[in-house]
Amino acid sequence: MKMTKITKIFTALLFASTLVSANTIVTVNGTKITQKDVYEGLMNATKGGFNQVPAEKQAKLGQQFLQELIAKELIYGDAKKTGVMKSKKFKDEYKKVQENIKKQLAIKIWQENLHDSIKVSNKELKSYYDKNKEEFYEKESVHARHVLVKTKSEAEAVIKELKSFKGAELKAKFIEVAKSKSIGPSGPRGGDLNYFARGRMFPAFNDAAFSMRVGTMSKEPVQTQAGFHVIYIEDKKAKKILAFTEVKSFIEKRLKAEKFKSVMQSKMQKLEKKATIK
Repeated sequence: MKMTKITKIFTALLFASTLVSANTIVTVNGTKITQKDVYEGLMNATKGGFNQVPAEKQAKLGQQFLQELIAKELIYGDAKKTGVMKSKKFKDEYKKVQENIKKQLAIKIWQENLHDSIKVSNKELKSYYDKNKEEFYEKESVHARHVLVKTKSEAEAVIKELKSFKGAELKAKFIEVAKSKSIGPSGPRGGDLNYFARGRMFPAFNDAAFSMRVGTMSKEPVQTQAGFHVIYIEDKKAKKILAFTEVKSFIEKRLKAEKFKSVMQSKMQKLEKKATIK
């Protein structure tokens, strides 16, 4: 595969979280490998963390995984041509795999049916909520943007450029500067860090962000291990107890899981009594 095509493929894959599709990126002896195949494989390989991997590493991992998929198709094709699938060894192993899959699938569906049969009443849900409200506190959080640069002088220049703006103009200009000057991964998003609670960011960044008012920008550069930051506070949320309706589904999953364990234990005891185990 030519390097230009690989580069094109993985430029697209960097945006896979929003553009995942069934578009074919390569065909191996008539078998299509799609962008979705590669992205889902990468998500499985990184346990769902592919989107958090740095962009340059995403491209490298993507290239490696695509080459693995191509290799598998090449080997599978040759295995069919050389008669591997007609051999006794293949047939015996395939039969074992089929039996194992059949057993695993039957157990999975049996457990799902048992789980689905368990009901949790609204009264139980509300009772749990009322007795455990301390579990459902939403911490104080801020919605911040930042411009990350390497040096203090660069950060001071950003502050100087923006300090004359106020209100909506400040926000708009801040986003523009973040897109053009920030070296952080949030730069293309206008420096948007979304909402975060205390303790999620570097201490110096955390302290500065939570001490600022909504609609304001930091007056001095904030230094962390990542570099120098200029911070803008877009919104704040005070600490609060989440409403019952907001956590109802979470409580239901928890109580259902607890009931499932109990029902499962009882069911297994009955099955063991009826079974012949020598």
